[in-house]
Amino acid sequence: MRGVVPPADSRLIAMQFEAAPGLSRLRALKESFGAATPDLVEAVLDEAARFSSDFLAPLNDIGDRQGCAFVEGRVRTPQGHREAYDAYVAGGWTTLDQPIEQGGQGLPLSLAFAVQELFDRGCSAFGMLPVPQRSAARLIAAFGDTAMKAEWLEPLISGEWAATICISEADAGSDVGRLRTRAEPLSDGEWAITGEKNWISFGDHDLTARIGHCLLARTASADGLSLFLVPDRFGEQRNGVVVRRIEEKLGLHISPTCALGFENARGRLIGAEGRGLQQMFLMITNMRLATGAQGLAIAAGAADLALAYARDRRQGGSPSPVPINRHPDVQRMLLEQAAKVEVLRGLLLTAANYGDLAACEPDEEARKDAGALLQWLLPLVKTTGGEFAFEVASHAVQVLGGAGYTREWPAEQMLRDARVLTIFEGTTGIQALDLLHRRLHGDRRGLRTFLNLARNDAAAASAGRALLPVLDLLEDSVERLVAVADPRAGEAGATAFLHLAALAATGWIAARLVALEDSGREAERLRAAGRHWLALIPPRAASCHAESLAGLDLLEGFEKIDVC
Repeated sequence: MRGVVPPADSRLIAMQFEAAPGLSRLRALKESFGAATPDLVEAVLDEAARFSSDFLAPLNDIGDRQGCAFVEGRVRTPQGHREAYDAYVAGGWTTLDQPIEQGGQGLPLSLAFAVQELFDRGCSAFGMLPVPQRSAARLIAAFGDTAMKAEWLEPLISGEWAATICISEADAGSDVGRLRTRAEPLSDGEWAITGEKNWISFGDHDLTARIGHCLLARTASADGLSLFLVPDRFGEQRNGVVVRRIEEKLGLHISPTCALGFENARGRLIGAEGRGLQQMFLMITNMRLATGAQGLAIAAGAADLALAYARDRRQGGSPSPVPINRHPDVQRMLLEQAAKVEVLRGLLLTAANYGDLAACEPDEEARKDAGALLQWLLPLVKTTGGEFAFEVASHAVQVLGGAGYTREWPAEQMLRDARVLTIFEGTTGIQALDLLHRRLHGDRRGLRTFLNLARNDAAAASAGRALLPVLDLLEDSVERLVAVADPRAGEAGATAFLHLAALAATGWIAARLVALEDSGREAERLRAAGRHWLALIPPRAASCHAESLAGLDLLEGFEKIDVC
């Protein structure tokens, strides 16, 4: 029998939900947000945990072993996937954060991500379908015309139809300027789309009646890229969308990653011609936050697995062996795992709250502050989620020892599933360059908003003051990087700066956790996690600060290794 991941503690997630900055303001601003009372939140999370255990955890092992099949040009999902997805739709889980007027429940985005954590804990690959589905609904609601909204919003929000994000091509990943897919206007107002798209999650499947591909392409009449909605079918008739293959890959086997060909496929323009990339960022923002949630889910499951195993596994001690959780080195790993989970969870929920505030704050300046803070936090949540997932899963394998390296325990699958999270939706290097060029050399409003909030919270509790030197290092790096004359020197230190900013942001969450006044086991855990993280980050921040400013010295000698 395969080892299992322990059940999630939904009360711990609920406490973090209540502690996240911005929640009280959201509840005051909007009636549907106010409906997310502590009792309702606890009930939703409890039910999500049950659904994850009953439907998704059983699917995870079977699906990882079976994977998806490519049969006669179509993708066939593994045994039990259809039943799990149908139960997901029947439970109304697709509608949580969608607007009431569009058939949703109108609850906070942070609650939707808290639920996603529980679902991805049961089966990380399962959420690769609902995330673009929810994100596409937001995109169409913002930029679609009246007819498109009438046709697509209700089926997407209900889960009857699915969606994808189609950007990457063989020679154009993050470098979208090299996209070659073309769109030609037709006489009836629609467009004929021709090109090849790669790495499309759930680009084809047998779970929904229809798939809408949100696709970037070039037109002859606009300089920029344009955004199109390309259905996979019209009734029983297939559109010109051909599945070339599904990728053989390291992890996330339940999620089919497809190469798609568009052969004069009919599509409809979304929003303004030439503005597709800017519009697509609404979808990308939601999907990058979702990547953070996926990483959090893997990290949380791996940390709990390692802790439970360490309580039972006996090694060392005299005269009788003792549980390995009594050994200092194992305690060190388990403490760091717990700290990473809690600060990442708090950071994700905070970013989600400010995402909602950016949309509904009535005061223009407050709305701008919220939006700028979200954009500052977004690359930090995405990158930290991916890195913590892999690091915590790797530590879980280490704690389990030889058992962790076998399929008898789920730690090895967690490690495989986590590895892609720092790659898709923008690699770590891309996130670092975004932070450097857009948030340092560009508008620093988000940074200023973050520093004000973090300094106030760090000063509110004596233990939180350990964050202040980290914030000083962040500000020093900012000023010195902005002053660098050679762009390559700044870019050489960009990833180290991203990590320094992430340490400051997770330190902010830790400072808030140590200041919690709640009582009980969950609050004690959160305070302990916060204290441990605040103890770890000052030396790590000093190292990142130094590396971020090393400039071209970091690249010295590259020519000597780049030889034939």
